[in-house]
Amino acid sequence: MNITFISDTHGNHNHIPREHLPGGDAIIHCGDISNRGYMEEVRVFLEWFSKLDQYTHKIFIAGNHDFFFEDNPLQSKELVAKYPNVTYLQDSSVTIDGIKIYGSPWQPEFLNWAFNLPRNGDRLKVKWMDIPGDTDILITHGPPFGVLDVASRGNINVGCELLIEEYQYIKPIIHAFGHIHYSYGYVQRDSIHYINAACLGEDYVYKNLPFNIRLEKSTRDIIFR
Repeated sequence: MNITFISDTHGNHNHIPREHLPGGDAIIHCGDISNRGYMEEVRVFLEWFSKLDQYTHKIFIAGNHDFFFEDNPLQSKELVAKYPNVTYLQDSSVTIDGIKIYGSPWQPEFLNWAFNLPRNGDRLKVKWMDIPGDTDILITHGPPFGVLDVASRGNINVGCELLIEEYQYIKPIIHAFGHIHYSYGYVQRDSIHYINAACLGEDYVYKNLPFNIRLEKSTRDIIFR
């Protein structure tokens, strides 16, 4: 399965050159499609995303900037429904060619952003406990603690401690996220491929290439394209 991962485009999706999006079975956006989550920002993104005809499937989750999805769940569902070739995941999954993809927008609380829950709290723990154990690709907006989660301010780990604990129950082949622009990159640990796909740098300028990979489920390997 050929997949492209992107994240944190913040309305600058048009800055990604076409040659950086070569096409494949699916493109997955890990949240923060907008700056403030206004409906018009979301609509503009969906217009662009839905027209990426080089991909068979187009999947995304919301991030902490995407207030529209948290504040207006019914209206946002109606808007996405106007783009039938786009799949929005919010604590839900989709299976494509035998690959189960689960997406969730939540992250530990930081200031007054969308989809924030108290760090190490029971409500956040329940969100992660709901992740199915047979998930092949996990998409969250924020990273797990200690994995591609170092913030530029203070040089500290800001990922979710409760999420990393859940890895004793789930073993996704890939965990893709964004949120922390400074820690864009890839690492493999204990047979799990972690991808921080944040496309924008700290200055909100496009500089980080999308991750174009081929997933081999039978061997849990990925090949960079």
